[in-house]
Amino acid sequence: MLPFTGNPLDRRSDKRGNIAWVAEQLRRARVLPLWQTQVLVTGAPVLKAASIPAGLIGTLAVPGAPLVFLGLDMETPVFALDVSDNLEAPEALKPFGEFRDLRIASLLLRRHDLAILSQAKGMIEWHSRHGFCARCGTKTVLADAGTKRVCPLCATEHFPRTDPAVIMLATYGERCLLARNVNWTPDFYSCLAGFMEPGESIEEAVRRELFEEAGVVAGPVRYFASQPWPFPAALMVGCYAECDGDTLTLDPGEIADAVWYTKDEARALLEGQIEGRRGPIKSAIAWHLIHGWVEGE
Repeated sequence: MLPFTGNPLDRRSDKRGNIAWVAEQLRRARVLPLWQTQVLVTGAPVLKAASIPAGLIGTLAVPGAPLVFLGLDMETPVFALDVSDNLEAPEALKPFGEFRDLRIASLLLRRHDLAILSQAKGMIEWHSRHGFCARCGTKTVLADAGTKRVCPLCATEHFPRTDPAVIMLATYGERCLLARNVNWTPDFYSCLAGFMEPGESIEEAVRRELFEEAGVVAGPVRYFASQPWPFPAALMVGCYAECDGDTLTLDPGEIADAVWYTKDEARALLEGQIEGRRGPIKSAIAWHLIHGWVEGE
């Protein structure tokens, strides 16, 4: 399984609208605090998600801060709590762990915990970005244990967003195409990617993005796997795409450079053996796309 996948929680969508049931779960819950999008972790060298007692919620979070029921881990209820408005939270929670960026911590976290923290981060960030009704502009309120927001004026229900994006390894013969986005550091090369647009199939989005960003025409597109990517709320749909040619016409507003790599060169990039160049981190689906192609999977 890919990192960020394999979430073990039973989300109990049939129960999270029951206020009394949710309150009962909270009394015996693991509460995962998030501070300014960072997650609380503990342990070394392998990290695990750190939790706090439910009794600390009132002292750590401001009134109305998002508290979200994530689901049951076996029989243990798990909640996520936003403590971003408490500047003292990192110091106050030192006995429990330390806050870290999830993207960096993903390389060291247990797979079980990484999937849960991905959900927690996605939910808390959604609340921070969607506090007002998109229909009438009224401030919305939390409902169903934090798994949706409701407008008190027009009654519109708002649900968490997940934005599908295609990420593809383009190939031509025995070479693959890796590129550097204009916003990336000069040494970083990875797969091309882009968000899907309304009315597109996965295959159509792959072909469009490849042509727009690199000027290559793709034929057959093969699905590889998908990965939740909570930065902030994407679902990465990984594919392989066979191209009709290797001539590149780069979009200067998006792509700073693109290079065709042989399998040996791509393997060396993943292993950090090309001086001045680095590839995607192992927790990203891009790494697995490249690795799968190199190994002939």
